[in-house]
Amino acid sequence: MTKQVKILLLAAVGVVAIGAILFFNQPSGNTQTKGTVAENNVLQADKEMYDFGTISMKNGKVKTIFEITNPTTEILTLNKLYTTCMCTEARLSVNGASEGPFGMPGHGFIPSFEQRLEPNQTGEVEVIYDPSAHGPAGVGQIEREIILEGQGKQLAILHIKANVTP
Repeated sequence: MTKQVKILLLAAVGVVAIGAILFFNQPSGNTQTKGTVAENNVLQADKEMYDFGTISMKNGKVKTIFEITNPTTEILTLNKLYTTCMCTEARLSVNGASEGPFGMPGHGFIPSFEQRLEPNQTGEVEVIYDPSAHGPAGVGQIEREIILEGQGKQLAILHIKANVTP
């Protein structure tokens, strides 16, 4: 075996190993059809999806607030909030205490936190979307998810969408 073949073989093995690590290191959770709330959501949200409509990159960031409610008879412990894209951030507020902003896993450290949501208590998830985060290639329809976890599972998946123009 020549030196070139050995180098190519080693490079191929490295690429496969990195791909496997990235594949198996994705956030846990259910795959959902965009535009729907997860079937097994524990928390209730005041809306399934927020549509920003047509927004312009030049006008900067946009935001919305989802109100979440604990409809169970148990206290829920919330401990992780993340988004599906680096262009989106989320903050959680419960009882005047705020956590975040949090972004996409793999694009910075996402610390855990501990917020308790009592039965029938509400909290807010503020979502901030930056239409210019992807540069000129980021125009057109977008859909993003915001995932709130606790109790060792996903408690809610929230959705945003927009039509981004220059």
